[in-house]
Amino acid sequence: MKTNTLKVIAFAIIISFSFTASAQSSNTDDINAITTAVPFLMIAPDSRSGALGDIGVATSPDANSQHWNAAKFPFIEHDYGFSMSYSPWLRSLVNDISLAYLSGYYKLNNKSAISASLRYFSMGEIQFTDIVGNDIGTYKPNEFAIDAAYSRLLGDNFSGAVTFRYINSNLTSGQNVGGQQTQVGQSVAADVAVYYRKKMKVNDTKMLMALGLNVSNIGTKISYSESLERDFIPTNFRIGGSLEVELDKFNTITFAMDINKLLVPTPPVYALDSAGNNIPDGDGFWKIEKGMDPRRSVGNALFTSWSDAPNGFTEEMQEFFIGGGVEYAYDKKFFVRGGYFYEHKNKGNRKYFTLGAGFAYNVFTLDFSYLIPTSQRNPMQNTLRFTLLFNFDAVGDSK
Repeated sequence: MKTNTLKVIAFAIIISFSFTASAQSSNTDDINAITTAVPFLMIAPDSRSGALGDIGVATSPDANSQHWNAAKFPFIEHDYGFSMSYSPWLRSLVNDISLAYLSGYYKLNNKSAISASLRYFSMGEIQFTDIVGNDIGTYKPNEFAIDAAYSRLLGDNFSGAVTFRYINSNLTSGQNVGGQQTQVGQSVAADVAVYYRKKMKVNDTKMLMALGLNVSNIGTKISYSESLERDFIPTNFRIGGSLEVELDKFNTITFAMDINKLLVPTPPVYALDSAGNNIPDGDGFWKIEKGMDPRRSVGNALFTSWSDAPNGFTEEMQEFFIGGGVEYAYDKKFFVRGGYFYEHKNKGNRKYFTLGAGFAYNVFTLDFSYLIPTSQRNPMQNTLRFTLLFNFDAVGDSK
């Protein structure tokens, strides 16, 4: 992936991957999307969840639960395992951008487990040039996150987990942009999650009901220069449920849904003068006409983000994005999945169907997923994602 000037590169990267509250204004229309730094943290990393409409907070546990809800690990059947996932990104435009994900877990005993994961987002190769077009080298910008979690049963049907995460975002390789020396963006964050599951029986039909909640990426702001304002990372509130129905000895079907909301400031509406320019507020910022000042602490935003939309309750409800899916399983060896993801048109307008399948044999499971957009182009459209899971505990059982 190449561009002609460093200025264009820096502009595209900063606009696409960081959140600058002062640049947002919705005076002219109703579009007021929330953007953050390091959005790669919100990409569904595994194919199973990707086939179910990008959900997973309350689905049955597997090695990829680290991303969705680490509190599920104490309920996992096997003692230890790991998974590998690969997701092409913008494949219809370039062939060198992708997300890779490694995740693993180990049950310490029947009540607790530890887990870890590595998420790596490669943005391909960029050729850096100066303002007159002279080549000053090539670079491969990338972002990654490393995390570890501890989960434990808090009751027969209830568990909790805490995850700690280190985030590294290297977008410009220290290049000088607009007279400013750029740097690697770094942050630390934590997830807090709970999970509840209960076996039921309705008219002789066995069912498994589950509920999950995960507040993820509660962490420090990030900056790519000492002189730039620090930006929020995508702190997210996720809640959902699932219902697994045993049709007979070999056939089961699961219904699941997740509801999400970013816990970062909503861009306000800034006041404009007669010429259509922003009005300074005397404090080096712009005067706000509606909404709340986005210059808030992370702790403050966790609570005020529930009621800071400039157009009130109606806009606040638009900030919830929803995913849902259905999974059919035959003998826990063959899986067919489908789902749908919805985001309001004023908050990003992501709408797409998802499809997928999975095959389990002996010690491993191979999952695939495919995305079909319905509202606009999507970075993952026309691409096939895959995940490979291993259960080492199953080796002895299979023998």
